[in-house]
Amino acid sequence: MAIVGNEPEKQDATRLTLEIQHPNCWTLKATEQTDCGLIAHTVYNSPGDAVKGHFTAYADETDDIEELIEVARGLDLTESVVAMNKRHDFSERDSRLGNTSLELFVEYDPRNSMSDALLSKGFIHDAPVRVHDGYEYWPVFVSADREAISRRLDFLREEKDAEIAVTRIVSDPEFGMADSAASEGLSKRQREAFLLACDMGYYSWPRETTTREMAEELDITKTTFLEHLRKAEAELLSPERVQ
Repeated sequence: MAIVGNEPEKQDATRLTLEIQHPNCWTLKATEQTDCGLIAHTVYNSPGDAVKGHFTAYADETDDIEELIEVARGLDLTESVVAMNKRHDFSERDSRLGNTSLELFVEYDPRNSMSDALLSKGFIHDAPVRVHDGYEYWPVFVSADREAISRRLDFLREEKDAEIAVTRIVSDPEFGMADSAASEGLSKRQREAFLLACDMGYYSWPRETTTREMAEELDITKTTFLEHLRKAEAELLSPERVQ
């Protein structure tokens, strides 16, 4: 950080969406081989070297989700794939989340994820990761100028043998305008749920709150809160927004 007189020079923050493809990732292989997409929500520690990730699988047909589960279970990159019993079927034919979705818990080796590598270079995971057609879309922010960002991305490309493209970039002081624009298209309840999740650290690492606590904050049931939040995430992380 440069010093001007006795005061440090202000380092602007930058928000990016990174399109990433890298080896040995179960989400990329599963979405590349099926007509499903995934939304990665959070990761929990598991016994041993593996971690357990919480995902939403979405598709136009339930058979597509069954196929993704079968493919994921057959990969040597996953330790276990557990599907929640409850399915969510959406009546809106143009739903960005697809017509059906299913919550999954998948155990895998974190060394095959980009999460720790991105964090080591100052890229802070900012929101759920969307995965479709063999690519991951990571919303992140970083305190660095664009030259430094470029150097860090080059290092990650070499270190992880990854293809990384920047599909969206917004620098301070544009954040306020970007956040306002991002909320367009959401219902009042969806906007409330998403902004509350951001404020209470739901997307932090590690997670700082639970869906039950957030539902109580809005005085609604956990199931209703999750419905608002998942639809907000699907809208905000749709391909039209992140690319």
